[in-house]
Amino acid sequence: MARTVADVMTTHPAAVECDQPVKVAAALMRDNDTGAIIVNENGRMRGIVTDRDIAVRCVADDKGPDTPVGEACSTSVEAIGPDTSVDQAVKLMRSHHVRRLPVVEDGRPVGIVSLGDLVMEREPDSALADISAAEATR
Repeated sequence: MARTVADVMTTHPAAVECDQPVKVAAALMRDNDTGAIIVNENGRMRGIVTDRDIAVRCVADDKGPDTPVGEACSTSVEAIGPDTSVDQAVKLMRSHHVRRLPVVEDGRPVGIVSLGDLVMEREPDSALADISAAEATR
């Protein structure tokens, strides 16, 4: 059983710079089969943008696909280190009501851990683990 986030996280997470348009983030979500992209400013994590952020903060407000991702992202993000325990990551997700936690070292993103990653580790026979492990369909 994994002890730290480094054991279960997705390494080399997809990322965009905050001045890039949301259409770039959306294309990365499609190409990487993910619902969240790290947002950097000069290579350091500034926030995270989700598919929901794009829908709510751009589409619903009649902003176009060229809107800078920095306007759509969440900047108040709880980040963790790769040595954070799996149990602590679960507690943070629960207390902050989030489904993903960026993993950073020295302010630079090195991974991302999702609720699905943690469920597959802790409850591999659950329905959510089955869904999380399923191959993407397009």
